[in-house]
Amino acid sequence: YIILGAMGFILTIAICMQMKTVSTNGSTWSLNQTESELKSQVLKMKEKYENAYNDLQNAEKELESARQNATNNNTELETLENEIKEANKLLGQTNVKGDGVVINLKDGIATPNTLDASALLVHERDILNIINELRNAGAEAIEVNGQRVVLTTACMCDGNVILLNGEKISSPFTISAIGLPESLAGLNRAGGYLSILKKAHVSVELNKTNNIKISKYTGITSFKYAKEVK
Repeated sequence: YIILGAMGFILTIAICMQMKTVSTNGSTWSLNQTESELKSQVLKMKEKYENAYNDLQNAEKELESARQNATNNNTELETLENEIKEANKLLGQTNVKGDGVVINLKDGIATPNTLDASALLVHERDILNIINELRNAGAEAIEVNGQRVVLTTACMCDGNVILLNGEKISSPFTISAIGLPESLAGLNRAGGYLSILKKAHVSVELNKTNNIKISKYTGITSFKYAKEVK
């Protein structure tokens, strides 16, 4: 009886261990399958977006060609076309290039003596203050980590990242601005916001650059509350 009881006990333990192994393997397989399906969906959505964006680019080229053909030998239409181009430029709807500055920002590195680690980070308010200073200095086009800054651009904190135009961006930050380089470089002045960041031990670098290229805004500009006065 003792031998049979011991064998039964050992058999019970073996069955429990086998069930646990099967359950673990089943969970791992299920997680891997779910992850694979999610990756597949993301790739499909990315492909659809790229195809739609290419179609949009082709449609814009065809529209531009049609406009040029329509405005040939027509002074009135040519004037209207130039006004549309200027309006699109102001709205950030065109790719632009020119002289200006490039500002590189990177979170500081904490040390054992650091009392407030958050002071070493680049926050959304820092990006906003720099954008405002660039505008005040005469910047005609601004881009942050590939995101064009336009009239409706919103900059918000989202945990450990920043939302700009609804897209997530994080350190290091590259801010490109087109305008008179000498005026824009004034952000490096004593008492300017960049000097404040430097004192907080945030890595800051500003360089004058020729032929900066800034891409157009690819989002949707819409006004829900502002109505036209007729």
